[in-house]
Amino acid sequence: MFTGIVTNKGVIKKWKPSKDGGRIYVQPLRRYSKVKMGESIALNGCCLTVVGNTNNTLEFDLSDETIRKTAFLKYSVGTVVNLERAMRAHDALGGHFVLGHVDSVGKVVAIKKNRGSVEYKIQYPKKFAHLLIDKGSVAVDGVSLTVCNLKNTTFDLYIIPHTLKETSMPLYKKGDLVNLEYDVLGKYIYRQSQVKR
Repeated sequence: MFTGIVTNKGVIKKWKPSKDGGRIYVQPLRRYSKVKMGESIALNGCCLTVVGNTNNTLEFDLSDETIRKTAFLKYSVGTVVNLERAMRAHDALGGHFVLGHVDSVGKVVAIKKNRGSVEYKIQYPKKFAHLLIDKGSVAVDGVSLTVCNLKNTTFDLYIIPHTLKETSMPLYKKGDLVNLEYDVLGKYIYRQSQVKR
């Protein structure tokens, strides 16, 4: 489990996108200590398993299912990604419950600089509208954020300078794809309302 509080960024050093998956190599900007094989690390909000660690470059295998649900096909060597190690029992829950299981891909459709924030408008698939609420939580590329100005296919994000500094969001351009994970609490409530007993 994760919290959506990004603690590091990384740069993709090697990656050949394929619909069948593959292995991706990421170099953290701040070196991790004692990374264990099999450890879970969220890469742009997607929970991946460490399968190699050589010269401060982490290796992860991606399945075909991961490719189908995420924006990884659009990544290339040099892409900057958000990193978060799995939450430990004594860690503070600073964001919200994030599983690292990406639900869908969204698109950055507008960017506006305000006096106290940068405003991003994110387009998402309409079929997930029931899983979002205004002022609720959503993970965007693994960052725990607050939904604002919710519409049937878009929502806005108001990003403060600290978040911009700690994440890859300043690199976003109009048209970029992002990984979205909707609030797991809403997903469970919706599921329970649908299942007949």
